[in-house]
Amino acid sequence: MNAPLLPENLRRAVPSAQQDLPLAAEGVQRYVWESQWVSMLIEVIGAQVFVDGKLVEPYGGS
Repeated sequence: MNAPLLPENLRRAVPSAQQDLPLAAEGVQRYVWESQWVSMLIEVIGAQVFVDGKLVEPYGGS
């Protein structure tokens, strides 16, 4: 990851018009995955996982 992460805020590597995202929130774990092509927000709320706001369905196979 090339952007420094602080406990409370994501600091972008390049300036953006978007407001900084608070990463710490009650009951929500947030992670930012960043590559040279894309940034993704991963949120874990209870047993549910969301990537960029979309629910990820668990894989039921063995």
